Amino acid sequence: MGIVSFSPFGYEGTLVTVEVDLRRGIPAVDIVGLADGTIKESRERMRAAIVNSGFDFPLERVLINLSPAGLRKEGAGFDLAVALAVLAAKTSGPDDTVLVMGELELSGKVRSVRGIHAAAATAAQTGLHITRCIVPAGNAAEAREVPGMKVCGASDLTEAFAALLHPELCTEGGETDDHGQVPEGSVDIGGVLFPAVGADMDFADINGQKELIRGLQIAAAGGHNVLAFGAPGCGKTLALQRFPSLLPLLTTGQAQPVTRIYSLAGILPPSSRLIRTAPFRMPHQTASIEGICGGGPWCRPGEISLAHNGVLFLDEAAEFKTSVLQMLRVPLETGAITLSRAGQSTVYPADFQLLMATNPCPCGNFGSRTKICLCSARSVEMYWKKFSGPLLDRIDIRIHVDAAPTSGQSDRIASGILRQGIAAAVAVQRNRLGKKNARLTVEEMKQYCTLSRQGKAVLDKAAAAFNFSARGTASCLKLARTIADMETCENIGTAHVEEAVFYRRLSGGLDMDV
Repeated sequence: MGIVSFSPFGYEGTLVTVEVDLRRGIPAVDIVGLADGTIKESRERMRAAIVNSGFDFPLERVLINLSPAGLRKEGAGFDLAVALAVLAAKTSGPDDTVLVMGELELSGKVRSVRGIHAAAATAAQTGLHITRCIVPAGNAAEAREVPGMKVCGASDLTEAFAALLHPELCTEGGETDDHGQVPEGSVDIGGVLFPAVGADMDFADINGQKELIRGLQIAAAGGHNVLAFGAPGCGKTLALQRFPSLLPLLTTGQAQPVTRIYSLAGILPPSSRLIRTAPFRMPHQTASIEGICGGGPWCRPGEISLAHNGVLFLDEAAEFKTSVLQMLRVPLETGAITLSRAGQSTVYPADFQLLMATNPCPCGNFGSRTKICLCSARSVEMYWKKFSGPLLDRIDIRIHVDAAPTSGQSDRIASGILRQGIAAAVAVQRNRLGKKNARLTVEEMKQYCTLSRQGKAVLDKAAAAFNFSARGTASCLKLARTIADMETCENIGTAHVEEAVFYRRLSGGLDMDV
């Protein structure tokens, strides 16, 4: 009988074999294999838990080896695996390998730990033929989301040992249906599932921001990055905070890596199933590079990975450190980030959609039709230099937001209406390539973003007039493709190109003539 546990370093992590050898000598417990202080302390927790659960602790000298020996290991998740390995040292059981994770209390109770979903997924994918796991009862739900894995949720050491000897106590999980286990109240629009919308998240409350709302609709439909800038109090933050109501639920394939990341971060809600709602992360302006990109001794995920397959919203973006903003450039392009620590490296997925809201200048009134800007040209220029040209070039949609009317019902539209166009575009994209238009490669654009002669003339003229880079021109093509998909048009029309140019043409807040 083999027992393995899991060391959660980075996104991949490593399976760790727990071996026990009983030999003659003065009774003692030794743990080898580059274990940290928490694991070494498990000797005492494990001994007390075994005795208090009614088992006899071996009177021999106990040697516990955590293999591979050259890998540093940390955390209390090894407690249960070590205890079961000691109990099984003199017991014959099924001839298979079992994944075991959990922290022990002195009474023998099993506490929840982080990384259970990641551990079960890694075990299921390895060549060791691991088909069952014993985990804390509070983590059983997330382990059951891994297809092909039989799970036993143990509340104490007695239950865990019984499950180790009797495989039939482990029940099979694994969700394979995209429409299974969706959040309550979800809405199906044209075969695309959306979460329920509360009154506090509905766009129906936003008045007089037609261009902003239309831009957000296009962004949600194609996964495009957005920069909204305008005077304080114009409503840009209010609108962007309601953006999650426009995002469809994640498919099972999209939800698996998101759930894995949240499990590794230790922020998966108790008894949680797959995360089907698209993540929406909104870090504070004081966030450090490590907080945004990830890091630390064990390479924990950062905000851009926690926003994978979802949205990273930077409110008051100009107040973030310049180094933090510039760090976003590579992940925006590649959809992943590589972290290296102490001779080890890991690659986290970071395919996020970036939303930024900012004032157009330090005083906030530059470009306003009703207020006077008191900033010098130099201060405005320095203000926008925080973003840099390469970062702004990766923003597909730029929207200048002016003050909205304080009364009336002009240009109000509910989230339910906006979702119809988004659902049409999402359905087309899933059937076409299974990816968002914002992620189309050059070769894919040549095949799916072809223009008529008139449409090409419009785009060429705009590129010359607004000094678009090659990336900017490609961005217009992707936006036009998304707008056409929202109208279920196979071909991109001239009107689609013109609207795409409108949302792309504002550059760095310096062109405010809208």
